[in-house]
Amino acid sequence: MNPFEFIRNAIIIGEFEPGKRLTEEALAETLQVSRTPIREAIKQLESDGLVIPFKRRGVIVREFSIKDIRQIYNLRALLESHGASEAALNRSTDELKNIEQKNILYEHAIANHIKSDISSVKNVQQTNQEFHEEIFKAAKNDHLKSHISKVIVVPLIFRSFYWYNEHQLLRSLEVHRTILNAIENQEPERAKIAMKEHIYQGRDDVLKQMNNSHN
Repeated sequence: MNPFEFIRNAIIIGEFEPGKRLTEEALAETLQVSRTPIREAIKQLESDGLVIPFKRRGVIVREFSIKDIRQIYNLRALLESHGASEAALNRSTDELKNIEQKNILYEHAIANHIKSDISSVKNVQQTNQEFHEEIFKAAKNDHLKSHISKVIVVPLIFRSFYWYNEHQLLRSLEVHRTILNAIENQEPERAKIAMKEHIYQGRDDVLKQMNNSHN
């Protein structure tokens, strides 16, 4: 695994917790590589918004406040709902099949999900993300896709799935099916509404867990 993937995965699963300081020296020693690939990895992680500079030395894993989460998810709801509506208008038969296939993989991931298993959680998160990405492709709007990629904060999504119970996962799957049906039937407004509610549900679940952890 290259340094970028190693550090990114450690952040996503919480091994590198929010607020943890990361330095080139320590990471290079841990991974037994030179500092050059570590430096490049850190630049990419900064670009992705997963770490931020720490004074003049190293970086720290980004922490998200309740305000941050509201803003991120509200922007996602706006962008992704528009993407779903455009997918309903622009999708091809092959693109529809791809969306359907990704949702089948998501359904399988949920059926085999083990809540305490990190790899299981990652599989649920990854198949969910792939479902959404196929919708972005079907929208045929590269500008929209670029903006959406900037507000998809994987650690937040991962944590939401880590917290999810069976009821919440099945509810998520059911909304996926509604979005899929709307895209299949080329109903842009229905796809838009369903996607927006889907993202808001995710936001509310993350905020609820954050509030519980602070109490």
